[in-house]
Amino acid sequence: MKNFISNIKTAIIGTLDKDNLPFSSYAPYIYDSNRFYIYIASMATHTKNIEANPHASLFFIEDESKSENLFARKRISLQCTSVKIGRDSARFEEVLALFGLKFDSSMVAMLKKMTDFNLFELEVKAGEATFGFGDAYLIGGAEMNELVPRRGGGHQSEQ
Repeated sequence: MKNFISNIKTAIIGTLDKDNLPFSSYAPYIYDSNRFYIYIASMATHTKNIEANPHASLFFIEDESKSENLFARKRISLQCTSVKIGRDSARFEEVLALFGLKFDSSMVAMLKKMTDFNLFELEVKAGEATFGFGDAYLIGGAEMNELVPRRGGGHQSEQ
């Protein structure tokens, strides 16, 4: 899982609004200590949704231009629970420093000054990965970061 997501800089975020309708967006992310972190603006719909309902999904998918088959793009979908990390915490400082290393440090420094941005930690509770036809896994293990082969339920075709 780590190898695949290491080449992707942004995650597609799925949240639910007040009427439990799905909403998709995206954000740059950090993966550290088996947790994902996103730094998002208060006015954004996905922020309002995640503050009202801590359940969210993260989706990582292979670039279309690099895919051998658009019907079988490599992808990982994770179901998570989220918590807001306080701006006055040591973890906030640690994670923003990691954002500065992974992304444009001057951009991160500017965003850090914007107090209407919030840092959220997302913990993986379940997930699945697909790396081609019949090459599907569940996300598992003690740290929820291992690929566990799926059993049964393979593809069927007409004769």
